[in-house]
Order: sequence, then C-alpha cells, then structure tokens
Amino acid sequence: MTATTGTGRYAPKPGAAPLTRMIAAQAVLETKMLLRNGEQLLLTVVIPTLLLVLFSSVDIVDTGAGEAVDFLAPGVLALAVMSTAFTGQAIATGFERRYGVLKRLASSPLPRWGLMTAKTLSVLVTEVLQVVLLTVIALALGWSPHGNPFAVLLLLLLGTAAFSGLGLLMVGTLKAEATLAAANLVFLLLLVGGGVIVPLEKFPAAAQDVLGLLPISALSDGLRDVLRHGAAMPWGDLGILAVWAAVALAAAGRFFRWE
Repeated sequence: MTATTGTGRYAPKPGAAPLTRMIAAQAVLETKMLLRNGEQLLLTVVIPTLLLVLFSSVDIVDTGAGEAVDFLAPGVLALAVMSTAFTGQAIATGFERRYGVLKRLASSPLPRWGLMTAKTLSVLVTEVLQVVLLTVIALALGWSPHGNPFAVLLLLLLGTAAFSGLGLLMVGTLKAEATLAAANLVFLLLLVGGGVIVPLEKFPAAAQDVLGLLPISALSDGLRDVLRHGAAMPWGDLGILAVWAAVALAAAGRFFRWE
C-alpha cells in the first residue's frame, strides 16, 4: 500500500526565533554556566560571606556606633553585586571571547544588545541567591535592617546595571588575560576604597569627595542609609548609579567586540 502526501502540506518557516525567546534561552544558559563555575562561586558567594562573618565577629575596623554587622551587611550586599555583575561577568565573558564562543554567537541572529541583556538577566538571578544567603547570615549575626524595601530594590537594580555595563565595557575592549588582571585589581581597590568595609570617613577629606562618586560607594552608602538609618529614598546615590549605568551600558553597546 503506497502512502500519499499532498503537495504543500508542510510549510517550513526558516528564520530566527522571536527575540524575547532568544534572550530568555541565552539567559538560562548563562545562569547555568555561572552557577557551575567554582571560581565564580568563590568570588560571588564565599568571599562576601567570609568578609561578613569575619568583620562582624572580630573588631578589626572601627565602623562607628552600633553593631558592626549593621554597618557591614549593606556594604557586603553591594560587594556581592559588584563581584557578580562586574568582576565575575568580565572574567567569564573575556575567556568566552578568547575561546571563540562570542565569535560563534556573533554569527547567530542574537544581537549584541540581546547578549548583554541575557548576561545581565543571569546576573540578576545569581544576585537574588546571593542576597538571600547573605541576609540570612547577617540576621543570624544580629543584623536589624529597616527602611524602604523599594529603595533597596531600586539601588540593587541600578547598581547591577552600572557594574554590568562596566564589566561588559572592560571585557569588550581588553584581551582576556588583561581583563582577568584588571577585573581582580579593580575588585580589590573598590573593596578597600569603596566604603564596603572601611567607612569613607576614615579617608582624607579630599579623597572622600572622589571616592563618594564611585558606583560601589554610592551603592553601599545608599543601602546603608536605607537599611541602617531608615532613609526613605537616597536620591543622591541613586543619581550617581543612574549616571554610571547609562554611560557604561551605552559605551559597552558601542565598543563591545565579539572577537
């Protein structure tokens, strides 16, 4: 018995998937790779956790009146955002470019801004896990947060956008080896001079004005104003982060190189 098929019964539609589906699929892939990378987990989870526990338990740095954890917890949350959105993303993407992964993605229908969006979404997912973990640890250490949750969320989102843009700008313009060195160096410098563990008031007055304009300082101080002092909306810090985010993302979109 011979099977018959009608002419034109099948109508294949070659072409790219919808843009939102491509970005979502790439974001899921980026998140899985990030969570499977032991070195990235060390940078994004272990180091902030150790710093929070150590400096909250041992009187190493004078953090002012009150419990040390009340000063340190917001700063460590800011550090977690920087470690994931900037340092970890820059290093991982740098080696993706070196090994030709980005070159292959460039030949796909996924646009450059779509890749950056997917990477930023994967960073946000990772940060949710970081914030939950660090919050639980800080509460166990005696942290008493208060303030406007919407302000905290807005600070974290703008901080993520700023650091993600800076990370993608760095990786899009430097070689992988240079990115590895530069990202780690910037991480250490901002850890020390960004108000994360050492209050900005400990620095000379002239240096305070400059350091206060850094994204890590704006993020840590903004979170501290809300979670420690109960500020409603730290507009100054939000403005600094918004400027950094706009400039960094625009520059990354303009200068990012696939290979």
